Amino acid sequence: MPYERLTAWQAAHELVLAVYHATETFPKTETYGLTSQLRRAAFSVAANIAEGAAKRGNGEFPRFLDIAIGSLSEVSYTIQLAKDLCMMQTEEAERLEAVRTKASKLTWGLYKSARTRTGAAA
Repeated sequence: MPYERLTAWQAAHELVLAVYHATETFPKTETYGLTSQLRRAAFSVAANIAEGAAKRGNGEFPRFLDIAIGSLSEVSYTIQLAKDLCMMQTEEAERLEAVRTKASKLTWGLYKSARTRTGAAA
């Protein structure tokens, strides 16, 4: 199944685009700090879903989804930190967190489904 068809990947891709847009206004001093960290974490979500979907080994897909779920948590914290450091307005942080929450719910659902298919306990 191509990753582009997965609603979890579609939501993760939307998150990456939203993160890149939101971090355009971060201070230049954060180019290699918070900007890079938030972008890499968001990218990791979509990339791990795509890579995991291409794996054929038993249990491989859930492992990649597990990594994506960890990255989603990292994105959440980084959004909070950016807001607390006044690099992001509260409204922007809430909007970004809503996009992240959607991606998280879909990725968790896909993870549970994939674990069931591979016979592993959720």
